[in-house]
Amino acid sequence: MSKRYAQLTQQFDLTKVYTPSEAIELVKKMASAKFDETVEAHYRLGINPKYPDQNVRFTVILPHGTGKPVRVLVLAKGEKATEAANAGADYVGADDLVEKIQQGWLDFDVVIATPDMMGAVGRLGKILGPRGLMPNPKAGTVTMDIEKTVKEFKAGKVEVRNDKTGNLHVPIGKASFDNEKLLDNFYAVTAAIIHAKPATAKGTYVKTISLCSTMGPAVKVDTRLAIEESLKKQF
Repeated sequence: MSKRYAQLTQQFDLTKVYTPSEAIELVKKMASAKFDETVEAHYRLGINPKYPDQNVRFTVILPHGTGKPVRVLVLAKGEKATEAANAGADYVGADDLVEKIQQGWLDFDVVIATPDMMGAVGRLGKILGPRGLMPNPKAGTVTMDIEKTVKEFKAGKVEVRNDKTGNLHVPIGKASFDNEKLLDNFYAVTAAIIHAKPATAKGTYVKTISLCSTMGPAVKVDTRLAIEESLKKQF
């Protein structure tokens, strides 16, 4: 633990749970690095990721975006490739981009593909899969509605999936965002997580929630209140 980090942990009660608005205020206050830190929400879920039917994977549109430019790559041909370019995709191609990725190129954040490209995209599984970039129908990244999908990801749509321990880690904006924008994004993510609950998950689904900035300590959030407030919102 660095001296700076230790000093930050003395600014609040590590054992206390805070309301979402209090937690965001604390996280912003402690984001004192020399760059604009990302604010992240962390959820500990009561799922067993060893079972495929208990894994959580979905997309959610953050009302105010992530504050980070999103580089979108689209694998499509013909009219759909033109549609992708017109919608603002950063990179558009087909077999040429598949080959480029196979050679080690990974300068993008989201990969969207049309269904007819999935045969070629399948060759990229070992490269894109471990990085969470593989197009998937459940995530809405395998689609014929290219224009809408590109615009949503450029505007702040993010893909969320649990890690090997059953936890979720989601960026909800930058420390420079005002409190209300971060709160809106947090509630949008929390509501989406509740709606994505696997039917086979038993017991308490969302066990704990915490918020932190890139370089700051985690602040515990009142889980019950966060869920209640998020479900009252309409996103």
